[in-house]
Amino acid sequence: MCGRFALSKSDRIDWAQFGVHRGPQLPPHWNLGPGRPIAVVRSGEAEVEVAMLRWGLIPYWSKDPSIGHRLANARAETAHDKPAFRAAFQKRRCLIPADGFYEWQLVAGAAKKQPWFFARRDGAVFALAGLWERWQPPAGDAVETCTVLTTGANALMQPIHDRMPVVIPPANYAAWLSPETPSGDARALMPAWEASEWTTHRVSLRVNSPGTDDAACVAETADGRG
Repeated sequence: MCGRFALSKSDRIDWAQFGVHRGPQLPPHWNLGPGRPIAVVRSGEAEVEVAMLRWGLIPYWSKDPSIGHRLANARAETAHDKPAFRAAFQKRRCLIPADGFYEWQLVAGAAKKQPWFFARRDGAVFALAGLWERWQPPAGDAVETCTVLTTGANALMQPIHDRMPVVIPPANYAAWLSPETPSGDARALMPAWEASEWTTHRVSLRVNSPGTDDAACVAETADGRG
């Protein structure tokens, strides 16, 4: 799964690589979670654009917006065929800039799971694979939401969790974003990321609080309890 991520180095984003002519200045965040607005790159009406969407996808056909609380993630293996995600996978794929993410490890004898932080060894910003949707309530303005795609764990992740977020390589950005890319072809744009290019370390349990959002969230701790 992917329940939290960081984007604290927005000044390192190569917007041209995403196909965005002029990207916004984004405030730093170290602990973004479901329910919060997050920056996504998507295909707009005239060009590729950056939009702020609420994390937790509400399908366009839903009668109850609270379903979004349960749809922060979608399984990459089945999203193209699931009613909640099928339409978005076909035409509304997006990229979510990040410079790190968290996963939680079940530790025998411990009361709480141990959080770990994952980032690229070179410190670069990367792109999580996402889907977005527009939901129209009976009254009021439309609500735009998104979800993060996940896949099976690689060698780095396996000791910690059995799922991990899908990371789209830069060479696949344009095809992933294009609504002209067929669903079947889009599924081939999600290769497993190379474990050797990433690093991970234990972080404090303070990251468990959704309201905690500062640089200390990503700081390495010896036993993860600091």
